[in-house]
Amino acid sequence: MGSAPASEPTTGDVHLPPSVQTAVKLLVVGHFAVGKTTFVGALSEIRPLRTEEVMTEAGALVDDLAGMTDKTTTTVALDFGRLTLNNRLVLYLFGTPGQQRFAPLWHDMTRGALGALVLADTRRLGQSFEVMGVLEELGLPYAVALNEFDDAPAHGLEEVREALDLLPETPLVRCDARDRVSSTRALISLVEHLLTRIGHMEPT
Repeated sequence: MGSAPASEPTTGDVHLPPSVQTAVKLLVVGHFAVGKTTFVGALSEIRPLRTEEVMTEAGALVDDLAGMTDKTTTTVALDFGRLTLNNRLVLYLFGTPGQQRFAPLWHDMTRGALGALVLADTRRLGQSFEVMGVLEELGLPYAVALNEFDDAPAHGLEEVREALDLLPETPLVRCDARDRVSSTRALISLVEHLLTRIGHMEPT
């Protein structure tokens, strides 16, 4: 990403207001170095929990660092944040590690999750197929958000939708993981998608 600073999340009371009636667990997923930690950090209203470690030479042998000259740390367990969407609904965000060697963690983290937001990078769209494949295997609905890196090629959303072979009902939006407003909109697209699915599944 560029050098523009991330929007600072609000850091109010760590306790939830008594009006909150529903808590939803959501995953923030994507391939290595796509911006998941930045996304959770920009959105969380509490100090996010991060499990980042400095990358070693051994890790560089298995992680694709092409074009990632500024990447010095990596998530080894999860990122965790919280966002109160309105006075009745709170979202708990779990960012997953992107490397394949951490895949067993996904199966544990998906327990109780209602859906996932897939962050994608137009410079490395092919790496998103494995991520979406895991979600489909687990039966977890998802939306896709293109994290717009400064040096990424510009593609129309329909072009990207076709390249990723997304179903017509799967939301596809753009976002800047550094920006709180942009990231919130991406997350809302997922929530609306999940609410629509729940509505369709309810008996008439």
